[in-house]
Amino acid sequence: MKILIFGANGFVGPYLINEFLNSGYEVVASDIQDGLLKDDFREKLYDGRAIRYQRCDILSVESVEALIREELPDGMVNLAAISSVGQSWSAPSLTMSINVIGALNVLEAVRGSMTSDYSPKLLFIGSSEEYEISDEPLSEKKPLDATNPYGVSKVAQEHFTEIYRKNYGMNISYVRAFNHTGVGQRETFVLPSFVRQVAEIEKSGQPGTILVGNLDIYRDFSDVRDIVRGYRMVFEAEQKSDGTVFDNKTTQSQVYNIGSGTAYNLAELLEYIISLSSEKILTNVDPVKYRPTDQRTIVADTTLIQEELGWKPEYDIYDTLKEMFYYYLQNV
Repeated sequence: MKILIFGANGFVGPYLINEFLNSGYEVVASDIQDGLLKDDFREKLYDGRAIRYQRCDILSVESVEALIREELPDGMVNLAAISSVGQSWSAPSLTMSINVIGALNVLEAVRGSMTSDYSPKLLFIGSSEEYEISDEPLSEKKPLDATNPYGVSKVAQEHFTEIYRKNYGMNISYVRAFNHTGVGQRETFVLPSFVRQVAEIEKSGQPGTILVGNLDIYRDFSDVRDIVRGYRMVFEAEQKSDGTVFDNKTTQSQVYNIGSGTAYNLAELLEYIISLSSEKILTNVDPVKYRPTDQRTIVADTTLIQEELGWKPEYDIYDTLKEMFYYYLQNV
């Protein structure tokens, strides 16, 4: 099968490309840049395997239509997004444009390309930020009530996928991904920020202080490799484990949470990261990073994807943090 990945130059893109390559897919990577981003980490991940790259501006429906007509992929995954809550507050209009209008452009381009012989599978990526605030584990049946521009954009995207699935019979699956991290994630996200600061102090050979935000929160963190394996499994799903075939016009069994199912305390994760260094490290609260209104707990109920598709996490988040720490030591 040929898979087309929009937003392939982001953090998750290389991991998803690798996941599909490892599963025997032909991969077409796409983003707004002129070529596939390359660095030592990505080169090692791809290991010389062929990945065709096609530039595409997801905010141009004509650009998306032209790419789909040329490639006629068997399936598509849309990773193109403003994915940071903090960035969404700084640029709400851009967040809505990329996350909603961009997704609509993909939906419209696919709808216009469909024939009796061509009906590609689609996977769209949502977020735990879509859910109503709750300290309880969040199942797919919990109400959606986003409280930030990023979450609102993902709720809107999900509603549009439901509309296109029901009204046009399009083969669309949807995941609500919880927090994930790994080598290559930008330092605008909390765990890479902690790891890089601690690694820099370790490399300096002197004690130091790192800047932190609100540590009194609990989040569901996963290794990005577990997340992309879940994406592939949802994309490939034709039936549940009990043999029931999915119906394109239903929604519940085609929306899945993907997360660790564990609420990790941010202060405890930071303590572990600091323990990886031999230097004395203090913490200092940065008012810019501190958001006292942050939801205290966000954790996934992953019963549905485990029971229907057999997915479960394989990586330990502490091993992931250690891997990130040593990567920074060697490469920063």
